[in-house]
Amino acid sequence: MIRDGKLYGRGGADDGYAVFSSLTAIAALKAQRVALPRCVLLIEASEESGSVDLPAHLTALGEDAIGDPSLVVCLDAECGNYEQVFCTTSLRGNLVGILHVRVLEEGVHSGMATGIAPTPFRIAEQLLARLESPINGGLLLDELSVSIPKDRRAQIDAAARVLGGSVAGKLPWASGAHAVSNDPVELLINSTWKATLAVTGADGMPPTISAGNVLLPSISLKLSLRLPPTCDPSRAERAVKEALESNPPYGAQVRFESGGATEGWNAPAFAPWLEESITRASREVYGREAVHIGCGGTIPFMGMLGKRFPRTQFFITGVLGPHSNAHGPNEFLHLEYAEKLTACVSLVLADHARALQGG
Repeated sequence: MIRDGKLYGRGGADDGYAVFSSLTAIAALKAQRVALPRCVLLIEASEESGSVDLPAHLTALGEDAIGDPSLVVCLDAECGNYEQVFCTTSLRGNLVGILHVRVLEEGVHSGMATGIAPTPFRIAEQLLARLESPINGGLLLDELSVSIPKDRRAQIDAAARVLGGSVAGKLPWASGAHAVSNDPVELLINSTWKATLAVTGADGMPPTISAGNVLLPSISLKLSLRLPPTCDPSRAERAVKEALESNPPYGAQVRFESGGATEGWNAPAFAPWLEESITRASREVYGREAVHIGCGGTIPFMGMLGKRFPRTQFFITGVLGPHSNAHGPNEFLHLEYAEKLTACVSLVLADHARALQGG
């Protein structure tokens, strides 16, 4: 459904449009007889599942099919507004898993058991407090913390000046609720270069309509931790498991079942031609400067591509702007912004061709 210039539908912005934008950007240049280098379009449909099969596919294709690319363009990132190009310079990693806590073999009447047996929910709270401050949400393990590079910190400061209150304003707040800080710099740091924890699901707790006066025997919580871009995911995984499982309160049965850890990504320094090209494209198409900013989400294949192609330049951008609600039922693609972003990609590709030719 199209309404007010937005195409609504799950997956439209994250990121069904990307294939069409990529093909259109190339086709537009070819129609104008603009010189292009060899272009390879890689389409994979498992990014939301971690792109676990992509390395094997690239290996099967071999060097002849892919070669050693000088530029990778990825259209799966965020934008802070719909008024200029946002170039993603870092991505957080992800660690998911299930925390299992068992106290009893079966449920017991709460009037007879509480005060004698601890509730699994309270134990889970204590365990989570080993990872996260319940006051400010800061994660407490050293293995989940990294230093922010000076260039990324400068980009955060610049992005905060552009975005201001929209850093928090992009979210669909409930009435009266507000962000953890009024400082857009702090919010950008929190959401791009700091680890965070979210409980995204639970087993063992019946719906309130059918919940009786029972002390539940066990609880399982789905945990999703976002890891800083340069954090070692294996080290983080071990540290989280150790923190949750060691010396459980009241001798409860506690187990952290990891679902895998994905590393983040920190972009290599821009070649002068690419930084100038992105800046020029944003000015020409949108009439505003480009913004370089980290992304709080994870694109699993970016870390893999960064390792596989260490000499490659990366232009990572996207259309996931304010209220676009990726993964939600009312996700939308801002059509005008997507069209203009496609034009920007065309301009960068044309500049890339000239840079290869020494022009």
